[in-house]
Amino acid sequence: MSDSIFGDLKASLEEAVAIEKGQLEAGNVTRYDVVDVKAIRTGLKVTQQDFANVIGSSLDTVKSWESKRRNPTGPTAKLLIAISKRPEIYQDLRNC
Repeated sequence: MSDSIFGDLKASLEEAVAIEKGQLEAGNVTRYDVVDVKAIRTGLKVTQQDFANVIGSSLDTVKSWESKRRNPTGPTAKLLIAISKRPEIYQDLRNC
């Protein structure tokens, strides 16, 4: 590891420790609400395969979300939140 990379890594870890101790305020932090995919899907009364097809995902990904091994992020998380608030969005997508 070069000295420059080591120095950057050391500085980053020192900053993380300072944030944890409350000595420094964290900068931009992105947080995602964890979406309950299984609750959304069962509320729609659809299979995992149908759900995956409509939202443009794979069956394995939906299974991973439902078992909490992975969490949807980014645009997919926003889509799922929108569907949970307005289930008619799912039907609109199904008709596309």
